[in-house]
Amino acid sequence: MREKSYLRVLGAVLLAALPLLLSGCSSALMDPKGQVGEEQKVLIITAFALMLIVVIPVIVMTLLFAYRYRESNKEATYKPNWAHSTAIEVVVWLVPCVIIVVLAILTWITSHSLNPMKPIASEDGKETMEIQAVSLDWKWLFIYPEQKIATVNELAIPTNTPIRFHISSGSVMNSFWVPELGTQIYAMAGMDSQLHLIANETGEWQGKSSNYSGAGFAGMTFPTHSLSEEDFKAWVQKVKDESSKTLSFDDGYQELAKPSEDVPVQYFSKVSPNLYNNILNSFRKGISDEHGETGEQEHGERMSSEAAE
Repeated sequence: MREKSYLRVLGAVLLAALPLLLSGCSSALMDPKGQVGEEQKVLIITAFALMLIVVIPVIVMTLLFAYRYRESNKEATYKPNWAHSTAIEVVVWLVPCVIIVVLAILTWITSHSLNPMKPIASEDGKETMEIQAVSLDWKWLFIYPEQKIATVNELAIPTNTPIRFHISSGSVMNSFWVPELGTQIYAMAGMDSQLHLIANETGEWQGKSSNYSGAGFAGMTFPTHSLSEEDFKAWVQKVKDESSKTLSFDDGYQELAKPSEDVPVQYFSKVSPNLYNNILNSFRKGISDEHGETGEQEHGERMSSEAAE
């Protein structure tokens, strides 16, 4: 009896301490800073609320049944020959079916509206800016083809400007993700993935890889700065002024691509315009040798066309 009392006290203490233990936690998904993240938040809450239509009644009835038919309640009636209730059968089957239909429609609509390759329109008509992101062992390389600069482990974007990310990997598979902006996309060698995002607020958030890729995975984080138009231009100028290093596929990239951990922020004031294409094509050499150069030419033309847009 004494042991049961101790267990009850311990359970009560743990339950009371739970809010305190969780007070230091934060959820970037529930505090989005961009249009895509906001839409994903609404989707998560909507789906969660729909599922609670089933979950809450089940939990309540479980507790009520446990209380009513407890051993000490001698007045509870037990009917072992009871077998069927049409009303209960209708509720048990109809409610989940309706929820599944609603979730299916919701999934269909949001799968198209939140397509990561779908361009985002800016409210003030700003043109889409392109950034090329390449995951390496174990760091991120960000190439700004329009500004002709590159950074390692630091990302800056102008606020309220649609961003089109071209994402690939110079090594094993990784995943590009800035939780506050929403939508993670895998980075795979030889493949050009696309992701459209926009930041609606200024601030600094932590970007990361959400796919384990080896010993230095924990250090694959990067500060993401959402800056005003003037501050972004100042940041670009800062990169050019603070570094005299250049980066091309044959000069600098091969050394940068070597495995290294906890890499500090690096700036490159000049970048080869074909660096991203060269990284992609370095993994397609075998395919090009077998099928000719048509695929490579088509990809180069597509990338040039998108950059021109």
